[in-house]
This record gives sequence, structure tokens and C-alpha cells, in this order.
Amino acid sequence: MLRLFTDTDTDMTPEVAKEFGYNLISMPYSYDGKTVFPYEDFDVFESKPFYDMLRSGVIPTTSAIGRERYITYFKPFLEAGDDILYVHFSRAMTATFESMDEAIKELKEQFPDRKIYTVDTKAITIGALSVVYEAGDLYKAGKTAEEIVSWVERERDHFAIYFFADDLKFFKRSGRVSGIAATMGNMIGIRPIIYISDEGKMVNIGKERGRENALKHLVNRVKELGDDVKGHRVIIAHADAPELAAMLESKLKDEFGDLDIITVVANPTVGSHCGPDSVGVSFHAIHR
Repeated sequence: MLRLFTDTDTDMTPEVAKEFGYNLISMPYSYDGKTVFPYEDFDVFESKPFYDMLRSGVIPTTSAIGRERYITYFKPFLEAGDDILYVHFSRAMTATFESMDEAIKELKEQFPDRKIYTVDTKAITIGALSVVYEAGDLYKAGKTAEEIVSWVERERDHFAIYFFADDLKFFKRSGRVSGIAATMGNMIGIRPIIYISDEGKMVNIGKERGRENALKHLVNRVKELGDDVKGHRVIIAHADAPELAAMLESKLKDEFGDLDIITVVANPTVGSHCGPDSVGVSFHAIHR
């Protein structure tokens, strides 16, 4: 039997994971000397207290998981005679996949008759979630691991994600976004527009003054790059900014009519980098 895996950095929750047959790998964050593993140390992500904590001045850090933890996730399924397919967030954003590679090498030596497939969405948060959803559709339809991997590698660059950060102090500390000037965070009311490139990296590509203009920018990106937008899920993510997410949904529906829109809260590991009140959209595109 093929067992499907993804990770919490894709914004997948246990409820949705169960619907598609995914097993979740938890990506941790740390603050005040404590490391937290989403959906292992808690059952439900209480997003408002988390983002209020960030608003109070706490800036969590994130870290890679080690080889042994990957072995703990994968080994029971291999022992049961199953194969594994892991659809994961961008390799370009973390060193954690070096540990995964080591774990898989060891596990293949222990279980030479089993197969372990991994495929990179080259994205994070809802950019990855768009791909994970559709890979899950294929899994439920009975497609093989090889067919799913081939589809992801062929189609992943057609799922774009654009978002804006409300407070750059989080990204400036993490250093995860290229192209952000050190002074930009001090410009009152300026929201940088960020996208995930076809290399799987976060890149600043512009700025807007005020949230309203930032939301319009996101809609214009969907208009400019959208490809068969109605034929695929459109996913909105927000970092404890439900009103802004609702405004973005309304603007998209005004522009495109009826859409299959899903709104999620950005997971705490991603939220540790983008900070509260960030909003983004992922959609099927001509290119990223």
C-alpha cells in the first residue's frame, strides 16, 4: 500500500489530511526556550493567541528536524510493508531535507524491497497546499506514486503564490526573503509584495502603500497570471486577519465570479516568519 505524507509547513491540518489520506510531519517553532511541534503538542492551532503573542513582541524561531525524527515518521509504515510518498514544502528554504535524505538512505538499506518517493512542491504555505491538494486528488483517484510525482514535477510551477507582509521585522530577522531593503520596514504603511519563485524561494517584487492597495495588487496578479482559475482551487491564507481575507475573497469574486475559494490560517511555523496580519493568495497560473 502507498502511504502519503506531507508536512505542516504546507498549511495542511489533521482534519484535511485525514480526508485525503495524508500523514503529517510536524515542523517546529520555538520561543521563550520552548520548542513546539504543531498538531503533536496541540490538537488545534489556536491562531489568535499565537498571533497576539507575536503582536506583543515575541518573534519565534524555526528549526530543521533531524534524521531520527524522519525515521520515526517513516519506519512504522515500511515495517508494515507499505511504500511512502512525501509531498513536501520547498527544499530551497531549509536544511531539514538534508536530514531527510540521510534518513531515507538508512531506511532503504533496512528495507530494500520498499520504495520511498519524495517530491518538492517548490513552495510553502498555500503555494504548497495547492499542489498538495491536487496530489491528494490523484491519490484518492488511485494514481500510482510515479504518476503523482510526475504530475507534481510537471505542474508545480503553475501554482503561484503572492502575499504581503504587514510588518517586516519578522522577515528581516529570519532573512528568508531576498530583495527586501533594510529600510523598507521603517516606511510607514508600506507593504512589500512577495512571491515564491520557480526556484522555491521567497522574493520581494514590489511594494504598496496601505492594505487596500496591497489587496488590489494581489487581485491584479491573479488577473495577469491566472490560467484556468475557475478549474482549480483558489486558496487564501491570512495570519489572524480574517477581515482582510474576506475582502480579498470579495474582490476576487467581483473580478472572476464564482470561484472555488478556500481560506486558511497560515500555520505557526510560517507565521513566525511573516508575522501577523499578512495575507496571500495561491492560484493556477501561466507561470509563477
